Amino acid sequence: MKVNQAIKKTTLDNGVRIVTLAMPHVRSVSMGVWVYVGARDETNRESGLSHFIEHMIFKGTTRRTALQIAKEFDAIGGQTNAFTSMEHTCYYARVLDTQLPTMVDILSDIFLNSVFDNQEIERERPVIFQELGMVEDNPEELVHVMMGPSFWGEHPLGRSILGPRENILEFDREAIKGFFEKFYQPCRIVISVAGNMEHHQVVEMAGPVFSKIATGNGFSERKPPLIVSGIKRKHRDIEQMHLCLGMRGVSVTDSRRFAASLLNTIFGGNMSSRLYQIIREEKGLAYSIYSFLSAYADVGMFGVYTAVSPKETRACIHLILEQIRRIKQEPILVERLEDAKEFTKGNLLMAEESPDNQMVRLAQNEFCFGRPVSMKSVIDKIDAVSPDDLLFLTKKLWDSGSAALTMVGPGAEAIDFAGELEL
Repeated sequence: MKVNQAIKKTTLDNGVRIVTLAMPHVRSVSMGVWVYVGARDETNRESGLSHFIEHMIFKGTTRRTALQIAKEFDAIGGQTNAFTSMEHTCYYARVLDTQLPTMVDILSDIFLNSVFDNQEIERERPVIFQELGMVEDNPEELVHVMMGPSFWGEHPLGRSILGPRENILEFDREAIKGFFEKFYQPCRIVISVAGNMEHHQVVEMAGPVFSKIATGNGFSERKPPLIVSGIKRKHRDIEQMHLCLGMRGVSVTDSRRFAASLLNTIFGGNMSSRLYQIIREEKGLAYSIYSFLSAYADVGMFGVYTAVSPKETRACIHLILEQIRRIKQEPILVERLEDAKEFTKGNLLMAEESPDNQMVRLAQNEFCFGRPVSMKSVIDKIDAVSPDDLLFLTKKLWDSGSAALTMVGPGAEAIDFAGELEL
């Protein structure tokens, strides 16, 4: 397998990995400091801590106040942010190549020297409450959050990344620092950088500071969940019924992930997909409908979202289930599969032009495979998928069991789908 020679990797003595991709044709540099820890690593009492730490990282260090951090990034025209997922936390920024030293210095400082000040913790609680409120006020987001416990049950994958309000009220400096020191260990840290820079520059700037992180005492391994496939409903006095269906998917490293991606495109991933054409174009039942993949290290989910008139709820769900059953029985037409391949390859190749996308890809490949994965090998795997591969995949995933269902809208709690969600 030929790997891009512009990708270089250095592993510090303590285990921190630095992976870079030189893109001399651009004028910017994107850098992410990644930690292989997320919401699924939390206990019930810790639920929400990963996300709380993500907020607190920007709230002051031993060298800078929160305002100074914001001002210094603004002064160099930089874009910075962070996110927490089920399995990762990432702190990232993008600046002009001439500002690389400043970006490395600020990101290193907030990651290694955050003080988690008590006053800042108290100020941040209501901010996170507002974030929770935004999710609860947005039925499309809420119906996806509800899918967690409906599909994964009591497993940590079933919880909200934000955590419950009662936990957020209790988190203090001791809890935050304890979780940070337990999980932010060198073996879980990857620094990924893509853009107009040289690998040795990044290593010379970041290496000395990140090499000071001491190794910890280890942590318990993640446990895979059992799929529950339940039904959860929530009444909202709104115009539409928001629906989400969840079915078995594949993990992020599963060899069938290429077939799953193409299946997603064909089923509900673009405007020519089956669901879009039938539910929106032919039946006129929905403005928005799409399928999606949620893939984790050891498991995955294939999902469908839409929003319809409450009186069309049952008809819409039955149409979706009908298409799922059809796709298990009828081979995909070769020309339709080829269209999906071109669509997928086009999106992948265009994404390669973005330093941000390349920075993310570097980190994901390092966490999942421990090495770079060439785009050519990905394209070859996509081209190798056949209609029989898709048929085999759908039968393997969906030949038994039923779909999980979540609903948010008027009268949702009164709609009973017991026995109607068999795949």
